[in-house]
Amino acid sequence: MLKTPGFVQIHQPETEGLAEEAAAGLGARPRAAVSPKFFYDALGSRLFDAITELDEYYPTRTEAAILDHHTDAIAAAVRALLGAAPTLVDLGAGNCAKAARLFGPLGVARYVAVDISVAYLGQTLMALQREHPTLDMTAVGLDFSQRLELPAGLLEGSALVFDPGSSIGNFDPDAALRLLREARVLAAGGALLIGVDLVKSRAVLEAAYDDRLGVTAAFNLNLLLHLNRLLGADFDVRAWRHVALWNEPASRIEMHLEARGDTRVRWRGGERQFAGGERIHTENSYKWTREGFSALLRDAGFARVQAWNDERNAFGVFLAAD
Repeated sequence: MLKTPGFVQIHQPETEGLAEEAAAGLGARPRAAVSPKFFYDALGSRLFDAITELDEYYPTRTEAAILDHHTDAIAAAVRALLGAAPTLVDLGAGNCAKAARLFGPLGVARYVAVDISVAYLGQTLMALQREHPTLDMTAVGLDFSQRLELPAGLLEGSALVFDPGSSIGNFDPDAALRLLREARVLAAGGALLIGVDLVKSRAVLEAAYDDRLGVTAAFNLNLLLHLNRLLGADFDVRAWRHVALWNEPASRIEMHLEARGDTRVRWRGGERQFAGGERIHTENSYKWTREGFSALLRDAGFARVQAWNDERNAFGVFLAAD
């Protein structure tokens, strides 16, 4: 019998609140900074999908290859920790494709897909439910970058929390530690399976965020069009250029939008004069060493840590438990 997915909306961003957040970022001193959440309007989401297909952007396919190559070992390790038929909690589920590949190998009995809104998840989960008619599924709309906490009663017993795609890289080390601690509490004696992008050469890292076709540049610049609609702003995209750089002391890739020349930008309730060369900071993507991230997991309270990586040590998949 075909089950029907459940839907829970915990957090629904209001346009007014988002506009206030974006305006505050544009007005910040000494440097404007806007959250990477503003990348993801309809076009931005499609552009990111295109980025994952680029030769230079290795994380998506490298993580998938690790999970494919080490499926049996990962499944055996999860079974040793959780037994059969675990609950899988998928953070930043998106199209759910990464998690769905684990349903069979892990023998998943219940799937909880978490993303900032259930709107996008709705159609995906309905289609996924038809492929897995007996699997309990629930979509949860939650901005877990603020706090990772699910409604009481949604999870029974321990769970496997799954955080693929190196989304942990968007959090600075203190915020990453906070999220990992919350994931440990959420797992309730279960485990965390997380994908992490690892430190590598400047050339490889910067190319991954500044590709030859300019898709990542379009992705970054599209943020300005999103702000135009959200704030009633008057950004001229042609007056800005994409910048991606490796900040070695901070161990992070930074993305910025840089004014090509002096330009004034106006929005509802505010304006700012940008000098030529002045930047808007749009994203950080922290990179970790295998040893450094293992230590962070232990600081979060995970006593047992296993890791798998590709042959080039470009990416790691970590399994952590109490």
